[in-house]
This record gives sequence, structure tokens and C-alpha cells, in this order.
Amino acid sequence: MKRLQQLLALSVFTLSFGMAAFSLAADSPAAESKLRERDKVCTLCHNESWPTPVLSIYQTKMGVQGDPRTPGCRDCHGPSENHLKTPVNQVDVYFGPIKPGALQSDSWPKTPSSAEARNGACLACHKGTARTRWDGSQHQVNEVACTNCHNIHAPQQTVLNRKTQTQVCFTCHREQRADSLKISTHPIKEGKVVCSDCHNPHGSSGPSLVKKNTINETCYTCHAERRGPFLFEHQPVVENCANCHLPHGSNLSPMLVSRAPFLCQSCHDGQHSSESPIGRNAASNQGGFTGVGPSNQATGRACLNCHSVIHGSNSPNGGYLQR
Repeated sequence: MKRLQQLLALSVFTLSFGMAAFSLAADSPAAESKLRERDKVCTLCHNESWPTPVLSIYQTKMGVQGDPRTPGCRDCHGPSENHLKTPVNQVDVYFGPIKPGALQSDSWPKTPSSAEARNGACLACHKGTARTRWDGSQHQVNEVACTNCHNIHAPQQTVLNRKTQTQVCFTCHREQRADSLKISTHPIKEGKVVCSDCHNPHGSSGPSLVKKNTINETCYTCHAERRGPFLFEHQPVVENCANCHLPHGSNLSPMLVSRAPFLCQSCHDGQHSSESPIGRNAASNQGGFTGVGPSNQATGRACLNCHSVIHGSNSPNGGYLQR
């Protein structure tokens, strides 16, 4: 009986403490910010019947009610006092046009606010880290806004999903889309390689928004076996992988700029040395097509028959030979 009384007293105390804590939390500014009260001035009109989904933002990280840092509508769109007084007036920051025919009023803005204004609203919170080099980047200079790629109100971000990310990038980068459909490509269509694996769209210290300082460093994150160091380095390889390869795709395997021997001869435009194993019997003839002592090893000018380790070699014979 005494044990039962103790348990009953403990239960009453716990319940009282919990109700007091709930009451304190409900009265606190932090708890108030968890509610949608501050957004009601907007959601009275922009509700479930609005032509474009608006309330779905509460299903995203931007609408977490339990976090006092969660922004409200006017934190992003500005105070928009004129819009509140007369709805046909434009909000301070208008991120994008609504569906055609959604509003019949001709006074509603047909174009979004400037890219600078839209990005300013986003970068007020989303700054630093991967966006450190946004200012001066190719996207910023070309007035690409955050909302051109991100749909803030959507629970599923297309650009953040590896299966659909390329669809967003290819909206502008049509040439790269065409390359990705060629015979020899990275597994982009399969979703194993996506744009953000190599590029940082928010800015980079390297060319073409690559994630590393150089194209080679970016390639080496996957192709580490090409890094070296080698006893005999191939200078075009050391300079830039794109000297020989088209990273988004080519009709020549493996994503080559042109076929061998033409690719090789774009740099090696001379003849084989007469001191080389091939040249001794070929009378310094590079391919044997002049009819002078052709070499079986150089048939068809197939450079890779002998120089198979073109990214660099440790062979004591040099010449990027296998051994």
C-alpha cells in the first residue's frame, strides 16, 4: 500500500512538472516561433487553394516549426507592406512567376526580382562553406539565381537528388547534355556520376567551377591510378586531362578528343628517331606508309601498340612503354 502511494505521488509530480514545462514553453518566444502564427498574414491568401504549392514548405527543412531559427515568409520575401495593403502590389522579393493564368490581374508582376535581390535573401542565411566563392563565380556573374536551380517550397529538391540533378543542370548546359548521350561517357545517365561530383555550382577556385583547384586534381579523386608520380611523365597529362579527353562524353573511346594517331600527332608531328627500335628498320619512317622498309610494329600508325602506358611509365626503356 505504501509503495502504491509513492508511485501515485511520483506520477502526480511528473504530470504537474510536465504541464508546467509545457506552459512555460508555450509562453516563450522560442515556442511561439515554432507555430505558423507569424505566417498567417500570408497564408490567409496563399493557402491550399493557391495555384502553386505554398504550404508544402512546412514539409521541408525551411519549415521546421520546432526550430526557432526557421525563417517565415517575410524573412525571405521582405516585409512587403505594400503587398499586404493591396495584394496586387509586388512583394519586396519576388522569386519567380506563378503558373500562367493563375491570376487575372494584369498588374501582377510577370518577371521575378533581380538575381541580386533573390540571392541576397538566400545568402542572408546560407553563406560560407560551399558558397564562400559565390561572389565572382560564373553563375553569379551570369545572374543565375538560387531559385533557378532550387525550389524552396518543394519537399523533394530535384537538384539535390542524384537521379534528377542532371535534369536541372542540363536546362542551361545543353552542349554538355548532348555530350552525355554520346557513345563514350561517364555513367551520367545511370546516376553513378552527377554534375556535383566534379563541379561546385556555388563557386570554385578552379576553372569551370570544378571542385578542386585544377581539372587534374578533380579527375584524380576517382582516377587515382593516373596521378603518379612516374619516372617518365607525359607532359600533356601533367598539364590538363582535357588536352586529350572530353569529360562529358565523346564518340571516341575513351572519351578522346580525336583518334590515334591523329591525337598523338597533334603534338608528335616529327618522325621516329632512327635510334629507336622501330626507327632502325623503318628508315626513320613514322608509319611505314611511304613504301620504305615498313615496320610491322608501326602498321597503321597504331601508336598504342607500343606506347600503351600513355599517362606515364616507370619502364627503364622510357617512351611510355609497358616494360
